[in-house]
Amino acid sequence: MKKILFICGSLNQTTQMHQIAQRLMDKYECYFTHYYADGIEDFAAKMGWLNFTVLGGRHWQETDDYFKKNKLQVDPRGEGREYDLIFTCSDLIVQKNIRNKRVILVQEGITEPEGFMYKLVRGLRLPRYLANTATNGLSNSYDLFCVASEGYAKHFIRKGVKPEKIAVTGIPNFDHMAQYKKNDFPMHDYTLALTSPLRETFRSDNRVDFIKRCVRIAGNRKLIFKLHPLENAPRAIREISQYAPNAMVFTHGNASHMIANAATVITQQSTATFVAVALGKEVYTNLDRAELERLMPIQNGGTSAKKIAQLSLRLLHAPEKASLRARTRGKTRRPQAVPERS
Repeated sequence: MKKILFICGSLNQTTQMHQIAQRLMDKYECYFTHYYADGIEDFAAKMGWLNFTVLGGRHWQETDDYFKKNKLQVDPRGEGREYDLIFTCSDLIVQKNIRNKRVILVQEGITEPEGFMYKLVRGLRLPRYLANTATNGLSNSYDLFCVASEGYAKHFIRKGVKPEKIAVTGIPNFDHMAQYKKNDFPMHDYTLALTSPLRETFRSDNRVDFIKRCVRIAGNRKLIFKLHPLENAPRAIREISQYAPNAMVFTHGNASHMIANAATVITQQSTATFVAVALGKEVYTNLDRAELERLMPIQNGGTSAKKIAQLSLRLLHAPEKASLRARTRGKTRRPQAVPERS
């Protein structure tokens, strides 16, 4: 039986990988691993210096808890077996033991703006992870890149991703946002502020101004802050208590459900902004609204995981290791989903 490894990261990335795996588990051996690194990055992660990333800290623990809760087969770092196919949630690091494998990269969510660090990384050929998600897809070390929308396909092609490697499939967790209207979050008609871990990832963030802006926008409505999982929560709570003393703060919880029940949503640089726009909320964001509309993940009723699983069969059963580019040389059309095997 062919073996597939799913490299997970944040809880969002992990649940997306699991949804894809569920379409393949009946015919293939599927294993999971936390996100991992090699060399100096691996050393730094083991020392706890990268706990603000998916290589450690809360992200690692939440993914570990998810593995256990769902009784998934775990192969740490993918070192216990030889794999016929790799799914990865990010190519900011391309691990040594997958470089000669068939690889499918799945877009997680929104990509960050192309700011100073992005330009520095591209200009000086620095490690891509220094620019965070702004450099997603730029490794070219994969056979197929499954993306959220036609808008994102054009976005990645403009950055240099090979068109023949892109498949517009939609992405799990963001392909059926209407479902979030049915939830058990007890509150309604409030203003929701979703923070981003800008400071934790060494970017500029005037948090005091942001909190004061949230207070002004909320007006007489109840104000709720939902902190990003990577945030320094004690610091963020202290700041909110000082400048928005009547606000509620959540460090955990389903942000999509909170968005669905809100009247107004305020974000910094969050994938959750897509949910707010899709659900027709009044949205205030640091992101470009017109660009969000162009990049909006396709809504296909939650079938993205199935489409990605179908596409993976093309690689899984290829007779020899060859890049998708080599197999489609001279073609510019994105690959279409193959029929499910009976």
